[in-house]
Amino acid sequence: DRPNAGILPDFNNFGRYDRYEGVTKSLPYAPAVCAKALKFDDEGNETKTDYYRMLRIIHASDFSGVITIEFEGGGIDPVEGALMTKKLLLKAIKAAREG
Repeated sequence: DRPNAGILPDFNNFGRYDRYEGVTKSLPYAPAVCAKALKFDDEGNETKTDYYRMLRIIHASDFSGVITIEFEGGGIDPVEGALMTKKLLLKAIKAAREG
């Protein structure tokens, strides 16, 4: 229980553990969340994480921290991947707010 320590949930770092449950359980201890993307489908959605579901979880919680963006995929320029992650994240945030 130290104010300067916390957990950084990362959408794509839960291995076999359910990522949605992991983020839900760790949000109360998180000063930030990492929206990591690895690969996108043809519609611009991340293939491993349902960003819309994840942002509904975050929006429904008491989380008021920072959401960082990380692209760790291959096959496209890293800057383009980060910008695609940002675009998806903003769409998912808007959808979560609108309910």
